[in-house]
Amino acid sequence: MDVSATQRPEQSDTPRQSVRRRRVFYIPGYDPFPPRRYRELYRCESTDQARISGYRIRQRPKKDDGPYGWVVTSEVDGLTTESEVNILEWSDIVRDSMQAGILATYLLLARTAWIYLSTGVLFRLFRLRAGPGIAAMYPVVMLLGQLAIALGAAAALGWGLSFILPWWAAYPLGLVVVPPILQGFRKIDGKFFVHYLLLDFAFTAKHRGRNPPELEARLDEFAEMIGAALQEPDLDEVLVVGHSSGVHLGVSVLARVIWAGHAPGRARLAFLSLGHAVPMQSYLPEAQALREDLRYLSTRKELFWLDVTAPGDGCSYALCDPVSSSGAAPKAGKRWPIVISAAFTQSLTPETYRKYKRRYFRLHFQYLCAFDAPRDYDYFLITAGPLALADRFADRKSSASVSLACYLRPEERLP
Repeated sequence: MDVSATQRPEQSDTPRQSVRRRRVFYIPGYDPFPPRRYRELYRCESTDQARISGYRIRQRPKKDDGPYGWVVTSEVDGLTTESEVNILEWSDIVRDSMQAGILATYLLLARTAWIYLSTGVLFRLFRLRAGPGIAAMYPVVMLLGQLAIALGAAAALGWGLSFILPWWAAYPLGLVVVPPILQGFRKIDGKFFVHYLLLDFAFTAKHRGRNPPELEARLDEFAEMIGAALQEPDLDEVLVVGHSSGVHLGVSVLARVIWAGHAPGRARLAFLSLGHAVPMQSYLPEAQALREDLRYLSTRKELFWLDVTAPGDGCSYALCDPVSSSGAAPKAGKRWPIVISAAFTQSLTPETYRKYKRRYFRLHFQYLCAFDAPRDYDYFLITAGPLALADRFADRKSSASVSLACYLRPEERLP
């Protein structure tokens, strides 16, 4: 495959190299796993992508202080680039939010469902894109189904005991099987992601759209790290990458960076948002701060913002502008984001796509993985290649297939 065709859009005025040293800050989504998981994912998938596309890439540990990360060196068309990848970790906050027992889980289910239903948010989310709405309903249906199975087993046991005990003693005694059955379902949640999805939505809805105080404090720390990197004299680009829930966190962090006057700095600032589900939070009634950050960031000339989704990803609001779909677009002066598709059905072979088509969480992470036939989106050339994000996508327009349904009607605009 011709590497030049995958490393940049076809335009004569694009420089061959605009980045020799880059700092990447990756913000994960709602993920309890330690950051080394992302190091191994990057190592394996970048090796595959380099082999497919014909460039060289190697990885080594990062030895200095600061957030967990690694260093990547790429060689593309004879050009060498070094990128330091840092994980802006909040998995400890996620783990703390996942400590609910069985009873607390069902209370969370009732509370979260009530918030999304009573505010009308769930119906608006379904109207925007059905896929993420179905994902939101999935834990509700599955958890109620698991409870029904457990209660059915309890009734069966009570019926059996009623032959030797009075009915008023037999049926209550049958309830002893409910907790172990529900615990058993939870132990195999790694196959179904029922509890995980519920806890993700519950975390978002807990404060009706506001971030909890501990997360707000962490975002301030992230903003300071990014602001400091922008002032380093030997960096050409500071690239912030947000995936899934990490997208709306990245929006709030970058709004703080620019508001504090850290940008423009010595390095160019760019934001790559992947597989966003921003409306899941921005539609909630007390998400005014997020909507204001979206509005503010969409007008700023200090950065370049590219948003990438794919219709095959049922966990994201594919080809929905995260600013406009949140009703946060300003009346004038909107610059960002540029919205494009990762086009899974075209950039993966039919065999690969069929392999992952029903593995919804794997497809949601495809943005961070190798593609069989990458088009203009190549995660590893963006994060480790010789061109800045603004140069790779200079003069690029949003995809023509950006959904018009993602633009709220005037009467639906949020405050």
